[in-house]
Amino acid sequence: MSRRRQIYEGKAKILYEGPEPGTLIQYFKDDATAFNAQKKGTINGKGVINNRISEHVFTRLSHIGIPTHFIRRLNMREQLVRQCEIVPIEVVLRNVAAGSICKRLGLEEGDPLPHTLIEYYYKDDALGDPLIAEEHIACFGWASPEEMQDISSMAIRINDFMSGMFAAIDIRLVDFKLEFGRIWDGDFSRIILADEISPDGCRLWDMKTGEKLDKDRFRRDLGGEEEAYQEVARRLGLLENADGGPGEVLDMANHRSRMRNTPPKK
Repeated sequence: MSRRRQIYEGKAKILYEGPEPGTLIQYFKDDATAFNAQKKGTINGKGVINNRISEHVFTRLSHIGIPTHFIRRLNMREQLVRQCEIVPIEVVLRNVAAGSICKRLGLEEGDPLPHTLIEYYYKDDALGDPLIAEEHIACFGWASPEEMQDISSMAIRINDFMSGMFAAIDIRLVDFKLEFGRIWDGDFSRIILADEISPDGCRLWDMKTGEKLDKDRFRRDLGGEEEAYQEVARRLGLLENADGGPGEVLDMANHRSRMRNTPPKK
């Protein structure tokens, strides 16, 4: 597929014009950022793995009736997705105390919360994605009350499903971020799940050892980022398929990584 016009570049992905009206090509980068891009680096092969994990999760969510922007995977790093108007709100679901909530409320990392907590953040890197209330969302018209009802109900369903999906492979879903978008049919719109779901936006802990299997390894300089992302994919069954499946995709990515570090033949 020939490269098309770039529409947008974010910290972890690039969006290109799609082959058909109303579609985009979503390209996954290896770039890693933390603390609102104050820390930057690279996790080799991250884009390939995140592409596969996000495809897997979005496909399974569609099977339980969650409408998403995902159409199909195109290659190792690209997906075909529906073009949508992104709601400028990051939705964070928390099952266990970790990250910023510990600093804000003086909680101990790892403490289970009394129940799942939904938080909303205004999507603006220049402002540091500030925490907001539903009253802010209504006041500034970022989403209608009906849209927020759809967003919150979908978010709870997604959390319930993903918590079970990860628990089945001995991973605790500590918290994660979701983004939603609008698609239009004439004067009417509906909310769909957008962006990605991967170890970039989820805190995932091994249920037996507590080992972190997500981007916190990069944030905290723990090392082993590549292995952690690969472990999540392996447990989801995405590393061992053959005949053009994800295992072959990741092997090709690792092969290219090895080739980059091999001196040229004389």
